[in-house]
Amino acid sequence: ASRIGRGAQPTTAAAMKKKATVSSPRRKSRRAYFTAPSHIRRKLMSAPLTKELREKYNVRSLPIRRDDEVRICRGHYHDREGKVTQVYRKKWRIHIERVTRDKANGQTVPIGIHPSKVVIVKIKIDKDRKALLERRNRATKKGKYTEKDTA
Repeated sequence: ASRIGRGAQPTTAAAMKKKATVSSPRRKSRRAYFTAPSHIRRKLMSAPLTKELREKYNVRSLPIRRDDEVRICRGHYHDREGKVTQVYRKKWRIHIERVTRDKANGQTVPIGIHPSKVVIVKIKIDKDRKALLERRNRATKKGKYTEKDTA
């Protein structure tokens, strides 16, 4: 009499591949996401790269940062390009140059865009970002031994 519905999962050892540090219940996942500290939000606020950049660096997505140039892909402002002026981790949003609106009193305010709804067009590269790209490059073979060592 197994419970069907409500997230019923196969319980065989082969089908279940569990990581001890990751919890599966929806409530816990959402709580972890919405109460995440800033250094974890950085990683969660990643944006995909354009096809050209993806081929160049062999990396699919990167945590977004201040001077990256992005193109908005979804929503009212789609196909707009601009430089990221602020990564507002507390609100899970980024602010982009020239993506603003005027308030009733005449003041202009930036509009928050979620980083998953943009693609990175140009990466701001410094030494840390370069190291990150090299580390995450999927084309390079990783491991201690080369083919010469094993022969």
